[in-house]
Amino acid sequence: MPTTVFTNGCFDILHRGHVSLVERARALGDRLVVGINSDESVRKIKGPGRPVVDQESRKAVLLALKAVDEVIIFEELTPEKVIHDIKPDILVKGGDWREHEIIGADFVKARGGKVFSLPLEPGFSSSKLIDSMNSEAPERLDASEKAGSRIVEASFEEHQNVFARTDKVLFDTIENSARLFVSTLENGGKILICGNGGSAADAQHLAAEFSGRYEKERRALPAVALTTDTSALTAIGNDYGFERVFSRQVEALARPGDCLIAISTSGNSPNVIAAVMAAREIGCTVVGLTGETGKKLASLSEECVMVPSKRTARIQEMHITIAHIWCEYIDAYAVSEK
Repeated sequence: MPTTVFTNGCFDILHRGHVSLVERARALGDRLVVGINSDESVRKIKGPGRPVVDQESRKAVLLALKAVDEVIIFEELTPEKVIHDIKPDILVKGGDWREHEIIGADFVKARGGKVFSLPLEPGFSSSKLIDSMNSEAPERLDASEKAGSRIVEASFEEHQNVFARTDKVLFDTIENSARLFVSTLENGGKILICGNGGSAADAQHLAAEFSGRYEKERRALPAVALTTDTSALTAIGNDYGFERVFSRQVEALARPGDCLIAISTSGNSPNVIAAVMAAREIGCTVVGLTGETGKKLASLSEECVMVPSKRTARIQEMHITIAHIWCEYIDAYAVSEK
């Protein structure tokens, strides 16, 4: 029987790093199948303006490579369904994904297959290529501009621009996430929330709005911030390492049908990603809150709000606004005295 290798990605603006990855993946077996995110899926992971190249063109270019035998376009954010359908013998991802973060790894290994995280070609990235072609000024102001009242004026201006762009491009995602929370709560599930630093404060804030109240009198809603139990955080951190401070709590508290809100401005926080993987394994849905570069978290979530900014302060300001919108939505749609 021929050995089937599978890898996946957006493959927007194909470059040498992509070619190297698929060639090394193909060398591990007899046949290489590449899964690519649909155009709509790419937009949800990488934000508006992506992909630069449409899905059929990306598929055609990949099929022109000698190493690629088949290309499958999938609509979901993750290739989990595709992996279950084709049952590959070998699963491959780039080196920015550790084995325990790779969707489908457990499935492939349970069938006797292998999983590889292959080192990336340094210096090659579709996002970096696109950034280099954009002539827009960076969000952060030059030091020379940060004088006196200009700091205040510029900060308000930047804040308002981020809000305007968020409303324009993320309206549906915010509403879809709210509907997911309503469905979770109506079906008897609970909501778990995690994040680090300022995001930990947001997790606690949001959990309190759910379990207490936002503006309307209603029944208490089950929500737990995984950031508040100092005994659990320090014991787990000491015994298992900081990366597992949230995932261990997810393993203890989560049940199928629950929902995890995973907050990470970068989208790459190892302990948040570990919590997401634990939640997915249990059968929870995942909603991500991140910034415009948070593609890893986005690609592991059912819904992910990617605030169109790279600046942590602006991202966090938008996160708490979105959290309040979710609370207002739940007050309006999920709320009755019982």
